[in-house]
Amino acid sequence: MRVAFSENIRNMGGRLRPVDWLAAVEKLFLGLLALLCAALVWAVLTPVGSFGPWEGRQARFLSVAERQALFSRFDPFYRGGPQQAGGGVVTSLALTVYGIRLNEGSGLGSAIVAGPDGVQNSFAVGEEIMPGVVLKAVAFDHITIDRGGAEEQVFLDQSQPAPVAAPEGSPPPPPVAGMDNPSADTLKRDVGFTPRMQNGRVTGLILTARGPGFQQAGFQPGDVITQVDGQPIRSLSDLQALQGRIMPGSRISLMVERGAATSSVNLTLQGQ
Repeated sequence: MRVAFSENIRNMGGRLRPVDWLAAVEKLFLGLLALLCAALVWAVLTPVGSFGPWEGRQARFLSVAERQALFSRFDPFYRGGPQQAGGGVVTSLALTVYGIRLNEGSGLGSAIVAGPDGVQNSFAVGEEIMPGVVLKAVAFDHITIDRGGAEEQVFLDQSQPAPVAAPEGSPPPPPVAGMDNPSADTLKRDVGFTPRMQNGRVTGLILTARGPGFQQAGFQPGDVITQVDGQPIRSLSDLQALQGRIMPGSRISLMVERGAATSSVNLTLQGQ
């Protein structure tokens, strides 16, 4: 009995064939490739999916009222920052702004400001103008101060008309009729010189009017002398040198900052 069963098992083992795994894997890959090809054909023939049609959306034109409301909130000159609401608080302090220098690159700058005593000084953004009052920001026509945590504005003094720039290549304008060169004593008596400090160093001399000889010499309030006879003002010794040159018969050439412009003032000092 056992001998017959063993003989049957040997006969069955001889009839089993080994499995061809390489052919099975090849058939599997062929089946996957056929499925991918069918999916591609389906996607091409049916260009509508779960996200809707492929056509682009139609443009929507705003009404006239909507366009007016949109552009009323748009300022082309200050696109990079938030729009500032108008109606700023104007300070009640006795401050006068004579000049503003705005640095577009850094967003900072400086301003020439006169306090209640009338003395003009140059202040950079962040510096204290007077006790409790700090220059916070500058713009082309006004400055913003921080007064005890409250923001107030001081606008540029425009009581004097701005000089009209002559066209390039045109001859210099003739002297004003009736204006004579001042004497040395008049210049010393009627013109005040105050050093302009920027970053701890002298960069010019701020002029203040003390008498009628100030305008007779061709100066205007807020003028800043930056050069004397072609030499820049860099220290207090330059002020002393200028005062030493104010004598009868002297000829002095000054380079003056007047707001955003620079002009030349030539003086021939007379005697008594």
